[in-house]
Amino acid sequence: MWTAVLAVIFVGVVAVVGWILEYDGEGMNGDLHVNWPPLYADWLPHVGPGTPAALTVAVAVVAYGPSVASRLSWRRLAAVTWVVAMAWTWSLALIDGWHRGVANRLTTEHEYLQGIDRFSDIGAALETFTQHILMAADNSWAAHIAGHPPGAVLTFVLLDRIGLEGGGWAGAWCITVGSTATVAILVTVRALAGEGIARRAAPFVVLAPNAVLVGASADGYFAAVAAWGLALLALAATRAVRLPALTALAAGLLFGLLVYLSYGLALMAIPAVAILVYTRTARPLPPVLVGALAVAAAFTLAGFYWWEGYDLLVERYYEGVAEHRPYSYWLWGNLGNAVLMAGLAAVAGVRRAVVGAVGGVRRWRARVGDATGRDALAVFVVAILLVIAVADLSGMSKAETERIWLPFTVWLPAAAALLPSRDHRVWLVAQAVLALALNHLLLTSW
Repeated sequence: MWTAVLAVIFVGVVAVVGWILEYDGEGMNGDLHVNWPPLYADWLPHVGPGTPAALTVAVAVVAYGPSVASRLSWRRLAAVTWVVAMAWTWSLALIDGWHRGVANRLTTEHEYLQGIDRFSDIGAALETFTQHILMAADNSWAAHIAGHPPGAVLTFVLLDRIGLEGGGWAGAWCITVGSTATVAILVTVRALAGEGIARRAAPFVVLAPNAVLVGASADGYFAAVAAWGLALLALAATRAVRLPALTALAAGLLFGLLVYLSYGLALMAIPAVAILVYTRTARPLPPVLVGALAVAAAFTLAGFYWWEGYDLLVERYYEGVAEHRPYSYWLWGNLGNAVLMAGLAAVAGVRRAVVGAVGGVRRWRARVGDATGRDALAVFVVAILLVIAVADLSGMSKAETERIWLPFTVWLPAAAALLPSRDHRVWLVAQAVLALALNHLLLTSW
């Protein structure tokens, strides 16, 4: 409980300091370039058509989530987890209404749909992609297209080509695919830590505040790709499937796609390595590398060079507001966003994971088994924390991390499985209240 209290105080200090830095008596004059520090959002108390549904889902998960998760068959639990996660994400998005909450999210001047008409010839667009990354370049890409490898915008180009055109379909894609990350997380936790821990984690993974940004942000879709890559790797490493080599190859294909969706998601190699080390096997590594290199080869042969794109992105990043956003503030502001997206239950669980990881590593080195799987979950959560630390220290994520870090923060609520069972409903209430407050009091920009 005290961990959660300290987290609230930390976020409060970050917000107050941010407000002082960003505003003076005459209005917004600072260098943070966010309207509601540390979030990229506006103060706008409101309700919408999604409000009744969001309240219903929250009450249902708090009241029945732990008991349902404990007694359903595993396959039914996975299916129910996805359905409820979609219901939660859709209802939160629709608090802002259909157009503002879903259909218009990916059509603004900075978003992916602004550039899909320039992909009538996909091959030519890929060959010249890097020529339009810099702001000074002729016909420069919109911010999100320039800030990512072409795999991100190509997703929406392909949706458009098959007839799913426009912001409504793009938003629906992100919510539908993004919600599957909850199932992938449970699959990973089950493979590494056992079914009991996965069942305990299920309600928290569903009722996470980060669902506010999964609907409807492309980073929610990226989070699902990352989560399924790790899930398939965990299944292959623990040999929990009939064809582990083929499963590892599929994981490699997803990892390969992942780094062509977002440059920063190369950091997901850290939890991937943690899985292989903790399970004491390198057998999945060759097929994983084959799959990842196959995707890289396809993009390279098509004319896009990842390292060239990344170098130009760094230059583009500092052409914009990132040049002015102070590293000294965002080093902490980013962590405030992570707390808001993961929730207080996740923070409390993370503390137990950090403490437990020390003993877990000791038992791992001594080859002493942990019947409950708590050690495995603790070590994996620490690997995700390491990813966040590297991303934060890099300076390439100054602000907007409530969205950018979704592939990382979606994992943290699983740590709440380490909390005492008697307190789970109280912690679920805390998760739901935070998500509902964020979505009803603020209008997020992504």
